Amino acid sequence: MGSGGGGNAQNNGRMFIALKPPDQRVPVDQVIARLRAKAAKVPGIALFLQPVQDIRVGGRMTKSLYQYTLRSVDLDELNTWAPRLLEELKKSPDLADVNSDQQFQGLQATVVVDRDAAGRLGIQPEAIDSTLYSGFGQRQISIMYGPQNQYRVVLEADPQYQRDPTALDKVFVRAASGQMVPLSSIAHYQIANVPLAVNHQGQFAAVTISFNLAPGVSLERATQVIDEAARKLNMPATISGGFAGNAQVFQQSVANQPILILAALLAVYIVLGMLYESLVHPITILSTLPSAGLGALLALEITGFELSIVAMIGIILLIGIVKKNAIMMVDFALEIQRSRHLSPEEAIYQACLVRFRPIMMTSLAAIFGALPLAIGLGVGSELRRPLGIAIVGGLLVSQILTLFTTPVVYLALERLRTWFSKRPRENQVPEMLTEPA
Repeated sequence: MGSGGGGNAQNNGRMFIALKPPDQRVPVDQVIARLRAKAAKVPGIALFLQPVQDIRVGGRMTKSLYQYTLRSVDLDELNTWAPRLLEELKKSPDLADVNSDQQFQGLQATVVVDRDAAGRLGIQPEAIDSTLYSGFGQRQISIMYGPQNQYRVVLEADPQYQRDPTALDKVFVRAASGQMVPLSSIAHYQIANVPLAVNHQGQFAAVTISFNLAPGVSLERATQVIDEAARKLNMPATISGGFAGNAQVFQQSVANQPILILAALLAVYIVLGMLYESLVHPITILSTLPSAGLGALLALEITGFELSIVAMIGIILLIGIVKKNAIMMVDFALEIQRSRHLSPEEAIYQACLVRFRPIMMTSLAAIFGALPLAIGLGVGSELRRPLGIAIVGGLLVSQILTLFTTPVVYLALERLRTWFSKRPRENQVPEMLTEPA
């Protein structure tokens, strides 16, 4: 289904295409690439394709998926530099379907009146304005009343004379003497290009450049290409640019991801430190997280998925899931070490033997719980698959590695804690020896 025109976009149309189920077709990006190649051969029209997004944040409705917006207080400068940036981005092989919402090639006919010639004939500017409005405006001259309705009578020139500016040569204006004077004898018209519409963002005029990604190109790479192109053009300081919509959310999430991960790790460290009354062994538990992150990244790389926001959510979830292996071992080892007065080596060895079965049971339960997400069955599975793949990959790798690395880290930190506790403290006052009287 589709529609054409509407609003300020009389020369645009929109079409929605419903695809077959995923098991009966190729991936949607391959469908778009095939249609894009065939539609490029059709003259007089440009086709821009984008997949429907389950989550779309902000931005305008544009012809492509991602947006970059230029803003300025000077409309002339914006109309000058926006096409230059557009042409520069079209040269990049990393971007596809680059276009803008700037429509500044509209035609405008401006009537330029020779005031001296009009004055000699006694024709006032108001008479010229009134004549042009009567012919090409919407002048209401009367109302016709019927038994049930009323009809407004509008005066205008015949529609066949409204299609071409040469119709101005057939317009006559009444002079002061009562004689009808052709408009062409006292005025001429100029043809110029003007914007069909001026978009705004906030209080500033704005031009939105939208783009899609070429196959195999990440959004991070696309943002780098656009930033480099903007710097290369050296646009005036009065023009400011920034990403909008999904691209803006991605850029903000990439900037905040390190802070988010550090805050999560700090919160986990504080809670574990309070639980075990130790500043050392929370590090033992947190040592399992790098292997989980490595497993998630390897799984995404093998399956061909990007490190998207959804995949990042899966890595954040791994912080809470993976550390339970180390918690089970460290908690049991500390308990029997204190209650039975065992050595650290013997305590962690017993913890590995006793806790092996519950560790395997909980890990397999978590893996099988995330497996339907990773396999990707059903409608909308493309959004959920990176989440499941990150969880399954992180659990598998961390399960294999942490069974061996956690006891090693535990013993290393226990020895480090013992060494620090045996060091003589500075400024320690020696005990006074007294002899009995």
